[in-house]
Amino acid sequence: MTEAVLSHPHFISLEGGEGAGKTSAIAAVRELLAARGHEVALTREPGGTPLAERIRELLLNPQDETLEPETELLLMFAARAQHVRQIIRPALQRGAFVVSDRFTDSSYAYQGAGRGLDPAWIEALERRAVGIRPGLTLLLDLDVREGRARTSGRDLWPDRIESEQDDFFERVRVGFRQRAAAEPQRFRLIDASRSPAEVGAAVTRALTDWLEQLP
Repeated sequence: MTEAVLSHPHFISLEGGEGAGKTSAIAAVRELLAARGHEVALTREPGGTPLAERIRELLLNPQDETLEPETELLLMFAARAQHVRQIIRPALQRGAFVVSDRFTDSSYAYQGAGRGLDPAWIEALERRAVGIRPGLTLLLDLDVREGRARTSGRDLWPDRIESEQDDFFERVRVGFRQRAAAEPQRFRLIDASRSPAEVGAAVTRALTDWLEQLP
């Protein structure tokens, strides 16, 4: 099993709470990379492979029995292990940029800060089951109430995590911001309260700066 967690400069993740606008930000990332002639592999978590997408259904289905926090975490990492080996590593090995809607930072925020699970356990799973982290993580930061207001009309049938209360998402936001503060070389904090055009411009600037630093 992999014991070291290595960052890859062509691996980019986007993180943030509900309603932060990750879909639009991902489109801006893809557009810039493609304009520079790079192959771009877009993916998401949980999911990314047929098996991981089936695990996603288990994780998000609000009709199933109560999902214990430990079960949720282990299912997340089962999907992630499959995702890394089937999608992410092969794409990076052929020279593509991988852009993922969420990655392991979401487990630290949602299952760690949100559910109260020991981050040391998450770190051990990251080290043993994943072994890779993004070289660049764009964190779209948004007030929880504003984010929930944005999604209230969009999600007619909220999934299991979207159905959580505001205090849960407040803890998640704190968890994300703590991750960003601890790793300023990897994270770029984006104010997602601004208009989509302004957020897109901020994402483009952050990515451009990152690309200029690469060998």
